[in-house]
Amino acid sequence: MNRPLLRADGDLRADLRSTFGWLTTRDIEEQYADVTGWWRSPAILPRLGPALAELFADDEPTVVLGLASRGCLLGPLVAVHLGVGFVEVRKDRYPATDADAWLQTRTPPDYHDQQLDLGLRRKLLRSTDRVLLVDDWVATGGQALGARSLVERADASWVGLAVLVDALTEPATRRDLRVRSLVNVREL
Repeated sequence: MNRPLLRADGDLRADLRSTFGWLTTRDIEEQYADVTGWWRSPAILPRLGPALAELFADDEPTVVLGLASRGCLLGPLVAVHLGVGFVEVRKDRYPATDADAWLQTRTPPDYHDQQLDLGLRRKLLRSTDRVLLVDDWVATGGQALGARSLVERADASWVGLAVLVDALTEPATRRDLRVRSLVNVREL
């Protein structure tokens, strides 16, 4: 029988910190985040959706967006908890056919100083939607700004960004995007 890696009734923030690690590689001197322990833990994983949903529960989102890839892992967990649908925001993907109506935008530079093309099927967002974006980490806010642009193009309303880790250094970006997080990068 497999034993849980952590107790399900523990403090989620403490559990996130205890299963997180900074890793380095031989060819890169800087560290990068290892969040794989969060997905592996049967005591953490089911608590992520409710915890992120709670950050914006009073704002009553009607749909959750998730950026590929980890936003597509977390977004459905949040959507299920809120009782709403989920929409995947794809990176560097284009419509499959000319009849496939898409909303597309290019992001400002992200944490790798790259610009990405983001897109989603137009029919999946309605002008009456109140949209919550979910992701695991926000560093520069570039991808979230791109996602918000898609929401605005659909004439929907932006609720905010719920993330596990806030690593933003610009308070203005945090306010502008309405970022709420479970932990700040300084805690890791």
